[in-house]
Amino acid sequence: MATDLDGTALRTDGTVSPRTAAAFARVEETGAVLVFVTGRPPRWMSSVAGAVRHRGLAICANGALIYDLHTERIVESHLIEVEVLEQVVSQLRANVPELAFSVEYEGGFAHESDFPLGGWDSKAIGGLRVGAATLTSRPCAKLLALHPDMAPDPLHEAVHGLVGHLVTATHSSGRGLIEMSAHGVTKATALAAFAEQREIKPSQVVAFGDMPNDLPMLGWAGTSYAVANAHPAVLAAVDHVTAANNEDGVALVLERLYR
Repeated sequence: MATDLDGTALRTDGTVSPRTAAAFARVEETGAVLVFVTGRPPRWMSSVAGAVRHRGLAICANGALIYDLHTERIVESHLIEVEVLEQVVSQLRANVPELAFSVEYEGGFAHESDFPLGGWDSKAIGGLRVGAATLTSRPCAKLLALHPDMAPDPLHEAVHGLVGHLVTATHSSGRGLIEMSAHGVTKATALAAFAEQREIKPSQVVAFGDMPNDLPMLGWAGTSYAVANAHPAVLAAVDHVTAANNEDGVALVLERLYR
């Protein structure tokens, strides 16, 4: 069983409800494999790790980082190399000058001075404020580009058209924030590799998601679910729709599947 976290298995406030935590425990008690597949960086996984008693692995940063919940260490990474990172930022800045950039490294976060960190972001993200040259000076797990006005879907289309041959772009929020991974790296590629190592077939996998960054994973899994609050493209792509994240939609399905 594979599930996205924010907007899917987690409540809107980022918490794991008691019912969902119990459903996660039930999955493992039956001997099934539970995998979190998230856009979150590893440093945002502490509360979730606690809910599953620090067991198992998590696929983080949209497939770029594999994180051991027991040791709280990154065990595998697929990074955007410096040369590619510099080229992507240069190309996007030349064509969409309103963009501000930030990066997720293996061990932290950095952002340009005009990358806004408001509300909960300023507390949750933190990170270093750096110049463009420093931002692209080492490989990163995820490059983020934020536009102050554009909606995420048209912005994603523009970014993909400009640099889709260099990186894999997606989005997972309601604002104009595009997330870029190394070319070809998605939640699906990481989950497929994880499953192959354990001789698990796609047909045996049930996956849950809510946003476009989940689409590759949902398309790969044998059975796919969207929560009711999901992006329209996700609702159109899945096999089934369950209740919204704030109504424990994932738990409702797990309670039925893992009796």
